[in-house]
Amino acid sequence: MTKRILILVLLVGALITAQAQHGYVKPIDPLVQQKIDNWQDLKFGLFMHWGTYSQWGVVESWSICPEDEGWTQRRGPSSANYNTYVKAYENLQTTFNPVNFRPEKWVAAAKSAGMKYVVFTTKHHDGFCMFDTKQTDYKVTSPKTPFSANPRSNVAKEVFDAFRKENFMIGAYFSKPDWHSEYYWWPYFPPKDRNVNYDPAKYPARWQQFKDYTYNQIQELMTGYGKVDILWLDGGWVRPQNTIDKNVDWQKGIKYDQDINMAKIAAMGRRNQPGLIVVDRSVGGEYENYTTPEQEVPAAPLDHPWETCMTMGNSWSYVPNDHYKTVDQIVNLLVKIVSRGGNLLMNVGPGPDGDWDPVVYDRMAGISKWMQVNGEGIYGSRAVAPYSTGNIYYTRSKNTNAIYAFMLPGKDDVVLPATITLTVNDVTKVKKVSLLGSKQKLKWKLNGNELAISIPQQLQNASGLQHSATFKVESEP
Repeated sequence: MTKRILILVLLVGALITAQAQHGYVKPIDPLVQQKIDNWQDLKFGLFMHWGTYSQWGVVESWSICPEDEGWTQRRGPSSANYNTYVKAYENLQTTFNPVNFRPEKWVAAAKSAGMKYVVFTTKHHDGFCMFDTKQTDYKVTSPKTPFSANPRSNVAKEVFDAFRKENFMIGAYFSKPDWHSEYYWWPYFPPKDRNVNYDPAKYPARWQQFKDYTYNQIQELMTGYGKVDILWLDGGWVRPQNTIDKNVDWQKGIKYDQDINMAKIAAMGRRNQPGLIVVDRSVGGEYENYTTPEQEVPAAPLDHPWETCMTMGNSWSYVPNDHYKTVDQIVNLLVKIVSRGGNLLMNVGPGPDGDWDPVVYDRMAGISKWMQVNGEGIYGSRAVAPYSTGNIYYTRSKNTNAIYAFMLPGKDDVVLPATITLTVNDVTKVKKVSLLGSKQKLKWKLNGNELAISIPQQLQNASGLQHSATFKVESEP
């Protein structure tokens, strides 16, 4: 009997360990817990993918990856030969000169649009550094790069400083794989896919050099770039072997243990940046403090902190004449994500001249107008059942008894019906119902969990609202 109990205890322990490795693990550091809670209040952030690849208008980094995928296709000069193409790609460093780089212009537009945090690509998979690293010459501040002569050449620092001045939370995107580093793609072997091109177990000294290289670069970002709130790590194939999930298609190609000692990296980061949120994307466990669904909105609320990262255009990086989402589409995405308890991190790719496409500024201005009316139902909110009913999406204020109901018409102009019925669970007495952006008094009737709101004729004919009609329901505690 004792032996059976021991076996059962061991099995349960193994199950808990497996869940910790692959599932969400709540941080135990109270400073990290507080930072995550603060981050969840912000709801709307700016993501920026920017590097030398913007000069060709190609997808970031992936065209030098020797995989046969739609996003790895080579374009333009020298595309017929892989080695020639990679040389030409790396030579983009010698022509990168974004003379119109003015991060304050981005800050003004993003702040007006209601964005509250920023995540910037300090280094993507191609290994080109948009900061003044001392570990490689493949960087924006190298004499090989024309922009190095510019007083603002340390791009990541300039971006972080400019956004921090306007009280944005600061996130440093960093790619764990580095396809330029000889310690990851060893020139002795040809690269086969996105993964390390040698067996780290067979060549432990070389892999240790890569671990040191990675640690040293992240340490530079954690010590020389002011206050950093989020370390946003991409390239989830660089991970311990015991975290690989063979049920996930892209993880099937990970053949080697690519453990870079996240415990050491996270500890260093938090020594220098107390409360640092670490996002080791897709790996799970204690170093993925929030998850990041990419280009998708979860169908239901998740049981942990999360953020949808999504492009404003079709591409993560700058592409000439990209097709950008409309203001209405962006508002709809934001409302749906926030109603399910998430944040929206919306990506814009700066161009080779150092500025955004004019269309981006137009979209930011449109979002700004909507936020000025409806932002109180977005910020500091949490998910509340039933989350959505038809085209109505719900949020609740974290600190008050207010519930917000966003009716999304699916077009710019809002036309209101004579009566709107909201579902309000666990509300026994309503004190006030108002329509954001309108001074008209509203009448309502609560019957069980259904709140019927009568819309005055004047509002039905001409509400003056765009993209949503947002009702605020204030109730007794």
